[in-house]
Amino acid sequence: MTVQRTHPTDPHPSPSPPAPAPPFSARRLGIGGGTALYVGAVLGPGVLALPALAAAAAGPASILAWAVLLATSVPVAACFAALGARFPDGGGVATYVHRAFGPRAAATVGWWFYGSVPVGVVAGAWIGGQYTAAAAGWDRTGAAAVAALVLAAAFAANCRGLHLSSRVQLLLAGLLAALLLAAVIAAAPHLRTAHFTPFMPGGWHSVGSAAGVLFFGFVGWEAASHLSAEFADPGRDLPRVTTLTLAVVGVLYLGLAVATIGALGPGAATTGTPLTALLALSVGDAARPVAAVAALFLSFGAVNTYLAGAARLGAALARDGAAPRRLARGGAPGEVPRRSLAVLAVGCAVVGAVTATGAAGLDRLMRATSTCLAAVTLAGLLAALTLLPRRTPLWWAAVGSAAVTSAVLALSGPLLLIPPVLAVVALCFQAFPGFRKPQRSRKPERFQTFRTHEGTASGEESSG
Repeated sequence: MTVQRTHPTDPHPSPSPPAPAPPFSARRLGIGGGTALYVGAVLGPGVLALPALAAAAAGPASILAWAVLLATSVPVAACFAALGARFPDGGGVATYVHRAFGPRAAATVGWWFYGSVPVGVVAGAWIGGQYTAAAAGWDRTGAAAVAALVLAAAFAANCRGLHLSSRVQLLLAGLLAALLLAAVIAAAPHLRTAHFTPFMPGGWHSVGSAAGVLFFGFVGWEAASHLSAEFADPGRDLPRVTTLTLAVVGVLYLGLAVATIGALGPGAATTGTPLTALLALSVGDAARPVAAVAALFLSFGAVNTYLAGAARLGAALARDGAAPRRLARGGAPGEVPRRSLAVLAVGCAVVGAVTATGAAGLDRLMRATSTCLAAVTLAGLLAALTLLPRRTPLWWAAVGSAAVTSAVLALSGPLLLIPPVLAVVALCFQAFPGFRKPQRSRKPERFQTFRTHEGTASGEESSG
């Protein structure tokens, strides 16, 4: 997808105009299909572990963190829907940042994505490993082995150019939604009011800590923004789809938060497989293999999709002078960006080795990923403040959401250093002439990014 260079501060306008957007009749997404894709983009396998991590951080008060982030998601989703309706493009947040602040800021957003991927995919693979190990009775070594197999399978599939089709992705999203709903229903008869006291054992700071890790489950609105150009009528359909998605996600997330605390009590903070524990309340040990198989499929699907999009993103950054030029090879449509994949593989190997030794757990991995993606969300909201009409209700909503997102970032502690470091890397690559392409060979920029969770890599066709 193209990112149009229309901002007056852009110092290097493209020599030729971007391709025109396809007519509405060529786009296929309506209300039903758009809602399914949006729900799939927001939900991800991280939610299989998040309830326990949030409970460990804040106890019953973690429900407040869930509620605050859901409330914040409403204006975030509304802002991204408004931007998508005004500027329908597959570049998503990168498009909005490019229009508002220029190409260097957009490249920085790309690096925040690219740098978060090795951490995020190891976290996703580790979730599948935890559920499998719990079902088989294995220890941490067994979980690490399964996670390594998930990663290896995903890298092998991407090296062959095999990506999940949109239908498979929707099936995985439906499987996750069904699993969450089943867990909530199974836990309902076992809720106990005594499990909600003391409500806030760690004080208000613990609620902020829980929000820091839970942000991992709320970054899908950025991912969904890449779909804006696919709707038959973005101005009409996007607000409706956003409303329906908020309703579905809100019911599932709040139901899961209440069920985890109310049914599991103190045990919610100690289990690594909270959905298995909830399902086991009604169906016993039979829940273990079912949850393990579902977690494996969901983890592989998310890891495979993350890597597919991130590899393309790395090649696009290299092509546009924001990364080593060697990484651009294989970035054309129909090709496989193996060099970019190799860089991601090295990153995953380093993060995986640190995780396997116990130096960093799943909680730390998710917080690191959340910090980078919260920075992306904040960048999108700041772009909204520039691009949307000022002092309107939507503009003020963006102000409030930016403030909440900034607070979440401020609570990240030392992890807050990651986005500035990646920003420096992006700026260094752009400033160093050796990494730039000769001006005469410069083509119109087609800044690519990727969809998180069950989305597809933008700018490429997915094949099953």
